[in-house]
Amino acid sequence: MSSDQVKRRFRQQGITVTQWARDNGYTRNEVYRVLNGQAKAYYGKAHEIAVKLGLKSESLAA
Repeated sequence: MSSDQVKRRFRQQGITVTQWARDNGYTRNEVYRVLNGQAKAYYGKAHEIAVKLGLKSESLAA
């Protein structure tokens, strides 16, 4: 799934990125950095966020 698809899914469900971040224990900025490609999400918290958003497969974790 692409970041645009994730954003579209949020809009369809009436969920804001801020709300999703808060509900999942992340800051709004952390989630936006992953969605906008500023954080590559190879490992750590950014990778965890990408997996939860459906941007990456969990099996890619190193």
